[in-house]
Amino acid sequence: MRRRTFDKLMSTGGLALTILLIVAGSLAFAGYSFANNNVHKQLAQQKIFFPPKGPATASPEIGPFVNKYAGQQLVNGAQAEVYANHFIAVHLKEIAGGKTYSEVSTLSRANPTDQALASQVQTLFRGETLRGLLLQAFAFWKIGQIALLGAIVAWAIAGVLALLTIMGFWHARKVEPEEELMAPKVTAYAVSA
Repeated sequence: MRRRTFDKLMSTGGLALTILLIVAGSLAFAGYSFANNNVHKQLAQQKIFFPPKGPATASPEIGPFVNKYAGQQLVNGAQAEVYANHFIAVHLKEIAGGKTYSEVSTLSRANPTDQALASQVQTLFRGETLRGLLLQAFAFWKIGQIALLGAIVAWAIAGVLALLTIMGFWHARKVEPEEELMAPKVTAYAVSA
């Protein structure tokens, strides 16, 4: 195969792959934007605020995580995870001796006249539901963050590949038209008579 033909084929393949990576990176970035914007919009609408620093956040299970957002509105996935796992979950453990909604609900059904259990069921149901919704928001936000990293990697590889493609087309113009790919170099010797 001629070297020029090989260079043109490889460079054309590189160009196609570059375009594919740019499109993939753009789609990943669109996914990031969608996830990030929707999570922010939906969390902002809830108007949830972190408590200020003080007795409510003095616990070692709460303070180190929640105090960095003290007084701020909850508007992104990272904050949603902290609020769900280090504020709501900790307070839910204090209700009914650490039993879950499912456990307390089962006890309440067995004791239908126990108002304390009925109250715990309602509190746990509401708390665990909010916690689950916040963790769902965190999950979508995290997927968006991963999509952003994918976009950056795809665009970086596309940039390197674009440079190599340009160099391939440039090299194809510099090569002699008759030059063969991997042809052995033949040296001509003069024979004297």
